[in-house]
Amino acid sequence: MKLAFSTLGVPGTPVAEVVRLASGNGYQGVELRVHPEEPVHLGLSSLERADVVEAFKAGGVEILALAGYVQVAAEGDDEPVLAELSDLVKLARDLGASYVRVFPGGGDQEQAEADATAARRLGAAAPAAADMGVSILLETHDSHRAGLDAARVVATVGHPRVGAIWDVLHTWLAGEEPVASQAVLAPHLGYVQVKDVASADDLTPVALGAGVLPLAECLDGTGPDTWVCWEYEKRWYPGAAELPGLLGAGREYLLRLGAPKQQP
Repeated sequence: MKLAFSTLGVPGTPVAEVVRLASGNGYQGVELRVHPEEPVHLGLSSLERADVVEAFKAGGVEILALAGYVQVAAEGDDEPVLAELSDLVKLARDLGASYVRVFPGGGDQEQAEADATAARRLGAAAPAAADMGVSILLETHDSHRAGLDAARVVATVGHPRVGAIWDVLHTWLAGEEPVASQAVLAPHLGYVQVKDVASADDLTPVALGAGVLPLAECLDGTGPDTWVCWEYEKRWYPGAAELPGLLGAGREYLLRLGAPKQQP
């Protein structure tokens, strides 16, 4: 597997330091949180975008994805959602990122209505994303937290540039077995997002392997070209341990889980 971490775990950290953390701890890539409070956001100038590209290139680290906050199933007009998604895709193109992350955000709508809205918007955005060499990935989250939910929407779109991110916490919270999540998401999978928590009632992030998530089952059979990204939610849990001190052990833990199983 190829390893990345999300900058959600190091909120506000300058790009150069993020690159140093990745290269120094053996991570090949980074998922960049795109938000006004972060160094990487939709308002970056052309020069600032070039500086980000150069920093990652100099460190030999890949920008795996831009984690945006577009909610493709949200109620309301399509136009503002598609405009924000277009800006996110253009930023990904400029930074050389393979993927952009979107959320469902369907709220309390009927499932069929939320599905239709998400599929319509993703389908509308897909051709331009394809022209820019970027894929749009729907994360298993909120209104569509099970793999089956996300896969249903992505399959409806039926475009090769629209796929899914498997956030293993949310499929677990949905009560979906890892083997089931893996089966339905495999045809659409962009990458796997891992994390660990103390319990279903306490989602404070902990070191990988120190919590209750079935990470070994989730990563069973992971291929050498599959990206696995550690999303440590430090931004939402400021009292959690600092991520930089956990990165080295986290990498070793993931590599052990992904090692080929010896035949008896």
